[in-house]
Amino acid sequence: MTRRSLPVPPRSAVPPRSAVPLALDQHLTWRLHRINKLSDKLSSDAYTQEFGLPVGEARCLAAIGNFAPLSVKDLAARANLNKAQASRAAQALTERGLVSKQASPLDGRGVVLTTTRKGHKLWTGVMALIARRNQEIFGCLSGAERRQLGAMLDRLIAQAGSES
Repeated sequence: MTRRSLPVPPRSAVPPRSAVPLALDQHLTWRLHRINKLSDKLSSDAYTQEFGLPVGEARCLAAIGNFAPLSVKDLAARANLNKAQASRAAQALTERGLVSKQASPLDGRGVVLTTTRKGHKLWTGVMALIARRNQEIFGCLSGAERRQLGAMLDRLIAQAGSES
């Protein structure tokens, strides 16, 4: 049995439409990164101006207020930070009197984080800012489009999470 080789197309041949790569700014990952950068900058500025908090601390306060009690490891996951960033933010929030650290009842070496009364009051403002920023960013979409986008993002998050 002899092998038959396929003809090689000339270099000047235009590849089929499906083989033409998308321009960088048309890739979904690039576009998600772009909207993230745009919204992060504006959100970061707003957290600083309204609450005197860096964005990492504001995210941690939001996560602690929503999901407390949290370990530092769980805080990192909930705030989308690495463990070192979450630990530094938790320490800063504790020093500001916004978060309390207590020994973990499950792990004698660990701590759990909860908001203080002062922290809970600030958390309410941070959550209002998050709601306002979401309206500013996604207000161009109808309610149905927001629900569709939310469902699609949930699927993408689940898919990306299963790959890691």
